[in-house]
Amino acid sequence: MPDALPFDKGERLKTFRHLGRLFAQMWRTSPWLMGLSIALRLVVAIQPPLVLLLTKLIIDEVVHQTSLGVPGPELSDWLESGRLSFLMALLAGEFVLVFARDAFNRAINVVDNILGESHSNAVSLELMEHAAKLDLKHFEQSEYQDRLERARRQASSRSTVISQVFGQAQAMITAIALAAGLFVYAPLLIGLLALALIPAVWGEFRFNRLAYWISHNRSPERRQLEYLRQIGASADSAKEIKLFGLGEFLSGRFRGLSEQILIENRNLSIKRALQTGLLASISTLTYYAAYAYIVWRTLHGEFSIGTLVFLSGSFSQLNGYLQQILIGFTQIAGQSLYLDDLFSFFEIKPTILDPKHPKAFPLPVKQGLVFENVGFRYPGSENWAVRNLSFAVPAGETLALVGENGAGKTTIVKLMTRLYDPDEGRITLDGIDLKEFATADLRTHIGVIFQDFLRYSFTASDNIGVGRIEVAGDRDRIVSAAEQSLADPVIRKLPEGYDQMLGRTFLKGQDLSGGEWQKIAIARAYMRNAEIIILDEPTAALDARAEAEVFTRFKNLAEGTTAVLISHRFSTVRMADRIVVLADGKVEEQGTHGELMANGGRYAELFELQAQGYR
Repeated sequence: MPDALPFDKGERLKTFRHLGRLFAQMWRTSPWLMGLSIALRLVVAIQPPLVLLLTKLIIDEVVHQTSLGVPGPELSDWLESGRLSFLMALLAGEFVLVFARDAFNRAINVVDNILGESHSNAVSLELMEHAAKLDLKHFEQSEYQDRLERARRQASSRSTVISQVFGQAQAMITAIALAAGLFVYAPLLIGLLALALIPAVWGEFRFNRLAYWISHNRSPERRQLEYLRQIGASADSAKEIKLFGLGEFLSGRFRGLSEQILIENRNLSIKRALQTGLLASISTLTYYAAYAYIVWRTLHGEFSIGTLVFLSGSFSQLNGYLQQILIGFTQIAGQSLYLDDLFSFFEIKPTILDPKHPKAFPLPVKQGLVFENVGFRYPGSENWAVRNLSFAVPAGETLALVGENGAGKTTIVKLMTRLYDPDEGRITLDGIDLKEFATADLRTHIGVIFQDFLRYSFTASDNIGVGRIEVAGDRDRIVSAAEQSLADPVIRKLPEGYDQMLGRTFLKGQDLSGGEWQKIAIARAYMRNAEIIILDEPTAALDARAEAEVFTRFKNLAEGTTAVLISHRFSTVRMADRIVVLADGKVEEQGTHGELMANGGRYAELFELQAQGYR
């Protein structure tokens, strides 16, 4: 474990600035709750010194009354003499202060809990909204995934920092009032306190930074642990884990990773307890030295008994408050380091940007899509996914992309939808560069279904409705889309039909087969009613008969619509108007099925290889 940490003074100052951003964020969440929390703490802050002052006056009054002699054995004698009036008023005042403090502290807890929950929800929502704006590359690189994981962990827990800051302000007000009383009677005690607390504060600050260092640098391992938790106890992975006997393997890997982190945290906790405990003992010794000093002066008649109680209580409480304040600042400094994990994620900016004056999507599409010498490399990779790629997708035609794995088929789909921008060349639609369209407008008019589509734990209706979320409540449109994709018969058999919850995540959810889920996913493309439809291996889980039926229907329904089809099944591909064969990120050949078979090239070779499997 390092003693030197990679945080210079500039970095530490930056993390403190995040406190201002957090305060503004929480104020936006609920201004009146923030104001109420501040007001309640101000009231509670002045209570401790007032209670001590009343205690001093009560004791001094009791001593004074005792020195005057006892009026009589009965309470009535005391009341008649009038000597209890002032004492009773003091007792009543102290009772009110103590009772009010308890009530206000409970109110503060309620307000802080509500505010913390509200802020946690608001930050989580803000995190989701910001993540939705980021580029696909941010989710396909481990570095960004680590940052997202750290931000997600902090989103639900950092609201406590503001409570700590408010608590610090409250403690400072109380400490100032207590110090004022001590200064009047024994200013020497203030200096003793300062000298005693410096070592303890330094120790806390150092270990807070060490704790953050471990948490920050273990993000990749923590993501692995979360992944192992997920696949080790997931319905999706249960069959394979049982069949391959992976239970012990996954458990062993989890045990190894978790023990590494546990050992580091355990060693840090032990070291922290020993060192900070030793430093804190200095403060305890100082307190009793000061206490002996007060007693000594009382014995010499310099202080009254009430003053003795007031000074000892003030010194004890001030000692505690100063430790709370100074150590609290180190804790806030540590928490601010974690705030950097949260706010640094919000500082990630998308690179796929809209133009200042976007052009309208052409309705209808007249010419189609054209790739002009397009080259693209994935971030962090030296290899070109596609390069010198040129081909056209004429308007109203169905184009099939064919090629072995890694040929660049899915990369082309990502470029068509501006999930990525080309590094070289350009892609045009009706002669207009895709970069000149607003991304939302472009994606609204392009319907895409990937092979790895999501299986939402929503109702069947919502699972289709997400294809065009702005009209997701249009049941007629949803049913029509399901009929076109052949999902309607599947849904009709469910106990609650289109209102049936799908998946096993929630109560009464019902799962579907892979082929049935794919029909639901294809319905999303029909739901979108887009000018351009892209199907990336959408029927991989369907049997040959179902696939043929789906594509025959698709061919009929997509008449006049520009469509791009990716499939490894050549019986499906041959339905396309034109076929582009890809190899190593380039166009190797293109034409109709008949033309490519006549050429005797790669397409014909792959077609014959697949056809042999059916003979």
